Amino acid sequence: MRYTIITPSTPQELEQYFQLRWEILRQPFKRPRGSEQDEYDQVSEHCMLLDADKAPIGIGRLHFNSPEEAQIRFMAVKPDIQGEGHGVRIIQHLELRARDQGAARVIINSRDTTLGFYLKCGYELKEEADTLQNPMAEHQLVKYIDATNHIIYRPQWCHELQQTWQQRIPISDAMGIRIFQYTGREFECRALLARNINVHDTMFAGSIYSLATLTGWGMVQLQLQEKALQGGVVLAEGSIKYLKPLAEEPRAVVELDDMHGNMQLLKQGKNAHINVDVTVYDNDTPVAYFNGRYVVMAPRD
Repeated sequence: MRYTIITPSTPQELEQYFQLRWEILRQPFKRPRGSEQDEYDQVSEHCMLLDADKAPIGIGRLHFNSPEEAQIRFMAVKPDIQGEGHGVRIIQHLELRARDQGAARVIINSRDTTLGFYLKCGYELKEEADTLQNPMAEHQLVKYIDATNHIIYRPQWCHELQQTWQQRIPISDAMGIRIFQYTGREFECRALLARNINVHDTMFAGSIYSLATLTGWGMVQLQLQEKALQGGVVLAEGSIKYLKPLAEEPRAVVELDDMHGNMQLLKQGKNAHINVDVTVYDNDTPVAYFNGRYVVMAPRD
């Protein structure tokens, strides 16, 4: 299923946007229609996430408190599809907008129920609310924007994974392979074409294979951490289909739905076999399809 994010602008889109905001964030607390809007709406950036049928499933808003500080508010995803990575898509969109406009930090207010999600997205607790006295009180979180913290979800895990590659797979650093983004459901790595160019001024086939292999390997490792499991990841078998030369921007992407296997076998002391499909792009054009069979070796006593 393909999702898109739009800026609601037509009367119909705005009606859908504010209706969803009220249904999720105000109606459950018996607040009247109209309470979902405030005086900042006129000077804010709004986004609405649509599913493949163009139906709205999530919303969010960004406004600036000062030239340096942006604030994300009114984040909402339909309750029946929460936990599927849609909130991360909205956070990513709004953070990029804040970054593009020169924000030095982004703040978010959160109740206890959503605090864990924002912490996973790299936000730090700035002001802790007394939720014992007032369960509806909101904590304030902050993320400081710099050139290196563009990864939206589990940034510390991604940093540790990148360090592992640099220290234990030195060729990855020589190839300029870098983790570009992780959302919990999608993992993307990129490489520097200039370090992997052949006599035809396109990317070496072997470099494309290596980029895809590491991307699949990284997604398996991150999903192990998501499930609180341990094991050593190795590639047992890989195959790749090359479609066309890669001449501009190497990108390798894997979706969570492209992984198949049972990691829970590790709890029984058994190795887990995971099949992963990775697509390599030149900008937005697919240039290769990789399939890797990875083995996660169970820890031995």
